[in-house]
Amino acid sequence: MEDRFARDRHIARLWSLVRKNTRSVAGQMFLMQVALVVLLVAFAVFALVLQSQRHTDAEAKRRSIAVAQTFAHSPGILSALQAPHPSKILQPLTEAGRKSAGVDFVVVMDTKGIRYTHPLPDRIGKRFVGKIEPSLAGKVYTESVHGPLGQEVQATVPIRNARGQVVALVSAGLKVKNVTGLVERQIPIILTAGAVALGAATAATVLVSRRLRRQTHSLAPNEMARMYQHHDTVLHSVREGVLIVNDEGRLLLANDEARRLLELPPEAEGQHVSQMPSLEPEMMSLLSSGREANDEVHLAGPRLLVVNQRLTDRGGGPKGTVVTLRDSTELRAVSGRAEVTGERLKLLYDAGLGIGTTLDVVRTADELARIAVPRFADFVTVDLADAVLHGEEPASTAKGMRRVAVCGIRDDQPLYEKGRLIDFLPSTPQARGYGTGRSELVPDLSTAEGWHLQDPERAGQIVDYGIHSLITAPIQARGVVLGMANFWRSEEHDPFDEEELSLAEELVARAAVSIDNARRYTREHALAVTLQRSLLPRGLPEQSALDVGYRYLPAQSGVSGDWFDVIPLPGSRVALVVGDVVGHGLHAAATMGRLRTAVHNFSTLDLPPDELLSHLDDLVGRIDQDEAGTDSPAGVVGATCLYAIYDPTTRRCTVARAGHLAPALVHLDGQVTFLDLPPGPPLGLGGMPFQAAELEIAEGSQLVLYTDGLIEDRNRDLDEGMELLRKALAGQPERAPEESCRAVLAALLPERPADDVALLIARTHALPPDRIAEWDVQPDPAAVAGVRAMATDKLDEWGLSELGFSTELVLSELVTNAVRYGCGPIHMRLIHDRALICEVTDGSSTSPHLRYATTTDEGGRGLFLVSQLTERWGTRYTPQGKVIWAEQALPKP
Repeated sequence: MEDRFARDRHIARLWSLVRKNTRSVAGQMFLMQVALVVLLVAFAVFALVLQSQRHTDAEAKRRSIAVAQTFAHSPGILSALQAPHPSKILQPLTEAGRKSAGVDFVVVMDTKGIRYTHPLPDRIGKRFVGKIEPSLAGKVYTESVHGPLGQEVQATVPIRNARGQVVALVSAGLKVKNVTGLVERQIPIILTAGAVALGAATAATVLVSRRLRRQTHSLAPNEMARMYQHHDTVLHSVREGVLIVNDEGRLLLANDEARRLLELPPEAEGQHVSQMPSLEPEMMSLLSSGREANDEVHLAGPRLLVVNQRLTDRGGGPKGTVVTLRDSTELRAVSGRAEVTGERLKLLYDAGLGIGTTLDVVRTADELARIAVPRFADFVTVDLADAVLHGEEPASTAKGMRRVAVCGIRDDQPLYEKGRLIDFLPSTPQARGYGTGRSELVPDLSTAEGWHLQDPERAGQIVDYGIHSLITAPIQARGVVLGMANFWRSEEHDPFDEEELSLAEELVARAAVSIDNARRYTREHALAVTLQRSLLPRGLPEQSALDVGYRYLPAQSGVSGDWFDVIPLPGSRVALVVGDVVGHGLHAAATMGRLRTAVHNFSTLDLPPDELLSHLDDLVGRIDQDEAGTDSPAGVVGATCLYAIYDPTTRRCTVARAGHLAPALVHLDGQVTFLDLPPGPPLGLGGMPFQAAELEIAEGSQLVLYTDGLIEDRNRDLDEGMELLRKALAGQPERAPEESCRAVLAALLPERPADDVALLIARTHALPPDRIAEWDVQPDPAAVAGVRAMATDKLDEWGLSELGFSTELVLSELVTNAVRYGCGPIHMRLIHDRALICEVTDGSSTSPHLRYATTTDEGGRGLFLVSQLTERWGTRYTPQGKVIWAEQALPKP
């Protein structure tokens, strides 16, 4: 029992030691390194085993192929195969070859796989286990199969006669267990090598871990991190300066308070105390002496410091001293400092209220300048990187700076004027501050040589004018320097000092965020407008039915969802589209792009306006359902659209609308009317059908489509806006659509429209009757010949004889389909426009489909020929039936 208790105590002590060691940095490093070494050795052993096995398998395959090929090309093999009993001759030979070659079997077989030889005699005459087709094709084939001897790796080669024909096959190979036996014999060697490597690596790891344990005093990582955090917090948060100087007199450490009290430069650490010009001689002598000091008073510029100095090697540490500094300078007059502080706080408060009232970069910079004059500076100039004005990222150097604000107590100052583009030289305080991100104080401009190099003549004028000191502070937000704010003082005030430098930095910091917000807004607004413009048509398609003028103006408050389109349709017809998605922002613009694309897709189906709007309404409803429950803005309910189709051959216009304003029509006599169209609900509401209206428009009339941003305004109602539109259009029917667009926008839009505007004005044309040929066709196959003859005569009349052959083929197929599969009445029409259009109308609603006929089919190739001979073809449905059309390009003159 006592032995058991002693053993338990020993195990507990070991476990406690392991836990203690693993808590330390050294222990954790040791465990991590040992684990890493074990993994590396394991992977190495695994890789060696795989490589050894791969090499063994490859060696087995090579040996099998070599034995089989040697036996296949051995002398007498062909004569033995031709003997009455090949097995009697070949069996002894294969057994002798198998034993001498070190393989497990050598099998000779005929081209059907029947064995002549085998190590097991009872297997002779039976079919070979394996794949012989590749070898019958003359190839060497290796594989792994389950044969009579077990799992085998075998190679099969062909035996050829004098004419190169395959007359028999030879297969040689090894059993898999013999192959793996070679690998197993190599594993002890591999594992021994791995164990040696693991032992060596572990020993090296132990040495490194012991050294690390001594250096970290066996502290855990969290304990070390907490110690350094406490050290850093205490060092830089105390109101006393702390210095550490080594025994050679070099400064090793200085906290923030010591830097402030002694005015040490940023690179002071590492320098010898005798090389710091800011130190007084007595202070320099004390720090260099290494002696102890108790509450000694020394001068440091205008300050009186209480200094204590102690040696650092009392506890066995490195030699040197630690110094503490405490400012004991008497406070200045409390009333005067309180007054100055109050004024500065009031200035900062006013800056917080007066800077950044708009999202305009130039306006914000001007507000900064006006706040600081004359309460802080006599003159203020603000220079921003030119890219910032366009919402882009600023450059890395102070070149291309645009002066965006100039404000001062007088207007005759000689500073660079507003709007000037300036490239600051690297020697100027502006360039240095822009590059480093730190403010620059120039107390005496008359002696600042680097500043004079920028423009010597103007620098002389500035000094002669009485401007004597400068603070240039970088306008920095989110880690990016956007520009520089320059504060100038003249003879009316004392030069700037260090305290005022901090005030300038605080003042500029309040403006920097507002300027950066304005820059980002400018960039995002430009991107949004660019996106919206990319979703709108960049040019109008070629067509003969309409002369079109258009305008699109984005809103000042942001992008919206207004759009328009001019879409050519078959039969020389043209579709006019105007739509509006309620709301502003990228979501409205992106939704507009989706609806515009949908209208284009639906228009390719050649749907009537009311049916197209019904499909578009269903699409908007599905979009709303998809976006329900997501983080995206709520739906697109409220989108409106107007769709009109104009046919120049009949001068008929079919119009339907979904919640959109009715278009205006400018008649030939100059009168303006708004079309009386059936109302329709906005897209996405569903539940109500759309209705279309058809009207005849005289040639030369103007159809005006627009969005509500043109006529609606917060200062006028809808009726007043429509009356203004009527007056802007009336009285000048001969005016071109482009001129009408300019006149309408000038008459109706304010200087900064609150909503975006889409305006589309189209003057109608009619296709001349001599460019249209129409015939009624009898529902008889014999009528096709007459149709071809009439069409040929008309093409000759139009000077399009080159298209005669292809047109005859096209019309023959279309008319034959109408006669055979359609129903009367059948009508044919040729239109000579920008293309030659062939149309065949019948009373059936069955549409033909293009298919690829097989060689045994008697028909089915007609539409394939039509598609090959024409640029495009298709079908559109009418209330009376359908129209099958095809377009051919006109020959080049």
